[in-house]
Amino acid sequence: MNKLILTTMASLGVYVTAWFFVSLKLKKNDVADVAWGGGFIVAALAALAFQAGITPRAVLVTTLVIIWGLRLSRHIFLRSRGKPEDARYRKWREQWGRHVVLRSFLQVFLLQGILILIISLPVIMVNAADQTPFTALDHVGVFVWLTGFLFEVIADHQLARFKQDRANKGLIIQTGLWKYSRHPNYFGEVLLWWGIYLIALGVPSGWASLIGPLTISVLILKVSGIPLLEEHYRGNPAFEDYKRRTSAFIPLPPRKDR
Repeated sequence: MNKLILTTMASLGVYVTAWFFVSLKLKKNDVADVAWGGGFIVAALAALAFQAGITPRAVLVTTLVIIWGLRLSRHIFLRSRGKPEDARYRKWREQWGRHVVLRSFLQVFLLQGILILIISLPVIMVNAADQTPFTALDHVGVFVWLTGFLFEVIADHQLARFKQDRANKGLIIQTGLWKYSRHPNYFGEVLLWWGIYLIALGVPSGWASLIGPLTISVLILKVSGIPLLEEHYRGNPAFEDYKRRTSAFIPLPPRKDR
C-alpha cells in the first residue's frame, strides 16, 4: 500500500506541476479549478497501473471517478473560457506580490495535489484490494453516488441557464434545486464522495479511508467552498434575504416569511 500511495503521489505531482506551467503561460491560476476533476482521474488510474489484477469493484469506482471528473473539468473549462482570472485567484496574486510564482505553486497547485490524494484514499484502497463479494453497501454506495452526481449536474445546468439570460444579470438564482439549497452543486459533490466511501467499506480496512470524504466535506463546508463564495455576496440585500430563507447545504423546504 505504501508503494501504491507513493506512485499515486508521484503521478499527481507531475500532473499538478504541468498545470502550474500552464498557469504561468496563461497568467491565470484559476486553471487549477479545471485541473481539479482531472486530478482524481489521474489518482484513480495511477492506483490501478501497477496492480497485478484489476477487480470489478476497482473498475466500478474508477469508472465513477472518470465520469465525475471529466464532466466537472469540462463544465468549469466552458464556464471560464475567455474570461479573466477568477476574483479569488486575482486577489491572491495581488497579495503575494513578488512571491506570486512560488506561492502559486505551493499554495494552489501542490496543495491541490495533496488534497486530491487524501480525498482519493477510498478509491486507492479499493483499487489496491483483492476482490471481495459485492454487498448491499456497494449498491447503496452507487445509489448515493448517483444521487450526488445528479444533484451536481442538474444544479450546474440550472445555474448556467440562469446566467445565460441577460434579464437575470445581478440577480440571485432561487429556482429549481437552488430553491431548497444555496449550494446544491456542493451538496452533490460531497454526497457522491460519501457514496464512494460506502463502496470502499467492502474491502479490507476500507473504513480507514474515512479521512477522504471528511476532507471534502470540511473543504466545502468550512474552507474553500461555501465560505469563500458567500463572502462575495456579503451585504447584498437580495442574497441576505435568500440566505435567511434557504438552507446553506442540505436541500430543505424554504423557511416561510413571518
